[in-house]
Amino acid sequence: MKSLTNRSKLVVNKQMTFMERIYLPVIAKGMLVTLKHFFRKSVTIRYPEVKRLFAAAYRGLHVLKKDENGAERCTACGLCALSCPAEAITMTAAERQPGEEHLYKEEKYASMYEINMLRCIFCGLCEEACPKEAIFLTNEELAPSVYDRKDLIFGKDKLVEKEHNPNGKVRGGGPLTERLYHG
Repeated sequence: MKSLTNRSKLVVNKQMTFMERIYLPVIAKGMLVTLKHFFRKSVTIRYPEVKRLFAAAYRGLHVLKKDENGAERCTACGLCALSCPAEAITMTAAERQPGEEHLYKEEKYASMYEINMLRCIFCGLCEEACPKEAIFLTNEELAPSVYDRKDLIFGKDKLVEKEHNPNGKVRGGGPLTERLYHG
């Protein structure tokens, strides 16, 4: 019977030679590939102790910045929450009370500010929408891995910038030191 297409192939039932039947050359080739990998430099790093440098454009964890006097920059305008395509940001605005001038820069502030990291897609639109430059996505930290979902809803306690451990560098201020990073 003639084929309807010209894609048919002729299959030959070729007998294997003695060397092909004992599979030794193929096993030796596979062992050579394995031995090559033993002597290559390892690409694995010991993560908690040694960290990789991230690119400048990398978007990691969110940080609510403070001004030079230590007051929060966020004025609870809500533009970051409106620009978030994943609707991961929720906030509640409040009026600054007398005596809280050192805590908040403007008269209105975010009394409750939460980012649901399970919903966040790290697009950076909240950072672009903020007129006060109050929210930034760091290029030095990864989102943490946790076992409980409620630990991935970040409130102001986790978002407001604070001192970083190794050299007293402020979180969200760029790479800490070269000695902690794997190049």
